[in-house]
Amino acid sequence: MARRTMSLLPHWSSRVSSVELNGTPFYFSTQEKHRGEEVPRVFRGNDGRCYSLLVCSSDTIRRAKFYAELKDKLLTNLPPECHLSPMCSFLPNIKDSLLKGYFLKDTSESSSPTERLLRDLTQRDPVLVCSYLRGETGGVWTQHLWSDGDNHTMQMPKDYYVVPAEAPEHHPSTLNIINSDVFYSFEEAYQVLEKCGDIIPEARAVLELLPSREEARRKPDFPVIVIEGLDATGKTTLTESLRDALGASLLRSPPHCLSPMRARFDREPPLIRRAFYALGNYITAVQIGQEGMKTPVIVDRFWHSTAAYAIATAVSGPVCNLPAEGSEVYCWPSDVLQPSLVVCLTLDPEERRRRLRDRGQGKTEEEQELDHNQLFRLKVEKAYQRISGPACVTVDASPPADLVLQQVLLLIRGKCHL
Repeated sequence: MARRTMSLLPHWSSRVSSVELNGTPFYFSTQEKHRGEEVPRVFRGNDGRCYSLLVCSSDTIRRAKFYAELKDKLLTNLPPECHLSPMCSFLPNIKDSLLKGYFLKDTSESSSPTERLLRDLTQRDPVLVCSYLRGETGGVWTQHLWSDGDNHTMQMPKDYYVVPAEAPEHHPSTLNIINSDVFYSFEEAYQVLEKCGDIIPEARAVLELLPSREEARRKPDFPVIVIEGLDATGKTTLTESLRDALGASLLRSPPHCLSPMRARFDREPPLIRRAFYALGNYITAVQIGQEGMKTPVIVDRFWHSTAAYAIATAVSGPVCNLPAEGSEVYCWPSDVLQPSLVVCLTLDPEERRRRLRDRGQGKTEEEQELDHNQLFRLKVEKAYQRISGPACVTVDASPPADLVLQQVLLLIRGKCHL
């Protein structure tokens, strides 16, 4: 940890921290001198001790897996009087500067159990720890950056004062989306799974299925129509009807060949899970290219779903925290085949939930989140709307299935001349 810690120090006072309390972010920063600023919101009315833990490692796989395990490790070993909140540290508007972790308030009688655990973390794991001390008057708090050694008494920069910070122009979680939550190239996603080969045997099996990059963007002779939308909006019914009406081939993404491995990757941290699903799109793209030389192709979900769910999951808080329309995160990857038309089915939330109850099928964690979290659903839908190159054409899926089919066939004939 020493090397990673020292690499952060030149920019340490330029970093901003965000702590989420009940879903609302509160920002603070540090400075060498106190100029009478008020106490940051996260420290107000606090009679206990405060700590921050940030996961730091140049090894992206190790960082992702450790962060996924950190919360359980803390909840299992900390005293019950400790309270955790999600936290991150970042350089405003600087890509790939985001460090994720937790903010800890300890109201237990003794700090020894907590500090013993945190000290152990700094020695064995890729985590950077800070403690926060309140001044005698209670109006000033200072931050002390621990070293990875003995009782955090090694020579380090002097303590910093903590002060309120303005909310950044872009929500901090958007800084690390590109090729972390959403992958924009075959090579970036491939490298993630390649690094996982020694710890996830299924990763090697996925790599053996992958096509060449040239195959993944080969343009077919016949039109390619992608049907998108949330679960239970009628995609399966519509895609099968379109297949029959157009004499088309029907493909699904992720492709069938990855089905045996999905459960394994759904348990992995977002970085690894997203790379798996991204590579599934490249396999599907090759299948589209092959089938599209013979017939039109209908695809049940494709890159739009992969990106929309990833963006909505990565960005916490309300819809306004999503990257603005026109952001590069919504752009179609340059090395994967572009469909001729993308139709996104929409449905009243209550009707969609009723259909899900009637189906009674097993769902992924993200699909379960859609069921009870209206905010997450809104973010997914907004991300769908903002993806470009090609953009989605929205179709209301509430009418009877035959009427929805007729409407989509009209779109296809107008756009694809079938």
